[in-house]
Amino acid sequence: MSGRGGTGDRQRIVIAGGGFAGFHAARRLARLARGRLDVVLINPTDYFLYLPLLPEVAAGILDPRTVAAPLSATVRGVRHLLGGVADVDLDGRQVAVRDPEGNERTVGYDQLVIALGSVNKLLPVPGVADHAHGFRSLAEAMYLRDHLLRQVEIAELSDDRAERDARCTFVVVGAGYTGTEVAASGQLLTRIAARHRPGLAGQQLRWLLLDLAPRVLPELNPGMSAIAAKVLAERGVEVRTGTSVEQATSEGVKLSDGEFVPTRSLIWCVGVRPDPMVASLGLPMQRGRLTVDEYLTVPGHPEIHACGDAAAVPDLTRPGSITGMTAQHAVRQGKRVADNIAASAGLGHGRLQRRPYRHHDLGFVVDLAGMKAAANPLGIRLSGLPAKAVTRGYHLLSMPANRTRIATDWALDAVFPRQLVQVGVVRSGSVPLTDGTPAAG
Repeated sequence: MSGRGGTGDRQRIVIAGGGFAGFHAARRLARLARGRLDVVLINPTDYFLYLPLLPEVAAGILDPRTVAAPLSATVRGVRHLLGGVADVDLDGRQVAVRDPEGNERTVGYDQLVIALGSVNKLLPVPGVADHAHGFRSLAEAMYLRDHLLRQVEIAELSDDRAERDARCTFVVVGAGYTGTEVAASGQLLTRIAARHRPGLAGQQLRWLLLDLAPRVLPELNPGMSAIAAKVLAERGVEVRTGTSVEQATSEGVKLSDGEFVPTRSLIWCVGVRPDPMVASLGLPMQRGRLTVDEYLTVPGHPEIHACGDAAAVPDLTRPGSITGMTAQHAVRQGKRVADNIAASAGLGHGRLQRRPYRHHDLGFVVDLAGMKAAANPLGIRLSGLPAKAVTRGYHLLSMPANRTRIATDWALDAVFPRQLVQVGVVRSGSVPLTDGTPAAG
């Protein structure tokens, strides 16, 4: 697929990244083009991963395959290149792609969409890369589920009280969306698992949720934050605001307040940063993200567009600021990029016009496991069962595939006991905590 430009007289549109932004850009563009554009999607997996439901995979509620929408079935009319972006030749309009087996090939483009997304944000904390568990992939979610169950099972076998306590202590760093949901779902999973272990009768299961921010879910309004904090407190989760980890070891973690917490479980949910490949392009940057105009185009490069976590998109509703790194923005920006490319290509018989990206906040949902959730659809604050219904309804509508399977798994979990067994298909060395920076050497 080397060479510049499309097939025949068709323009070639290359979309780098199949996360929320890239997936929806490809899907929308394929529908608008109807074969009149050569659309190529570069992605290291053959599926689109619906990240918001990963905590339910880790909790054993959802089958991992249900949160992975196969590209072959959901993005028809788009050619998929399995691999990651290794290099971009801006002058030659070529993208080098490295497949999972290390082979490289190049693909030319007429227009390029950079939607590389984000990676774990690692802080310079000694021991974190070696001892913490990340939470950005199916493998990490599956491994974390096995790890939590394994700690409970091994704890029951130990006659050493200190070891039992350490294995039954779980530390989550980062009280944003992911960390809060992981702590909520993980705490319930370990509690259910411990009930089936007679040797753990009376054993405390200690969960800590740490963040330097003054409250959980600091990106949301105080009301939503208070709902989540109350639910966590009622379940016994220790929320430590203004606190983080100073050092991690195989025996535990030292907190910034000086306390040493013996644990075998450090779960890293501090946040994300743009994929390191973005910085290597040599294009203008802003706050670690590619500078784009309100049309999601890179200044000086009308053939290059960027969206999602990789792009510093001007927030037209708040002049001087850029949009947040959220799935909600990524989905809409991906669709807007597709519309603008289609308009520039003359599709739609004049009905499509190039438009700036302007968003309208639809609210947020946070799943707190069990029958608990917090949501504010269209600014209406909800908690408990109503929030749970809104949260699950939102996820079903947003998921591009497997809706019936997901709903079935939810129904089965409400009626039948959870399957508390380790799957054992992912080894710890296969899920290293990394920020995506290539290893030296």
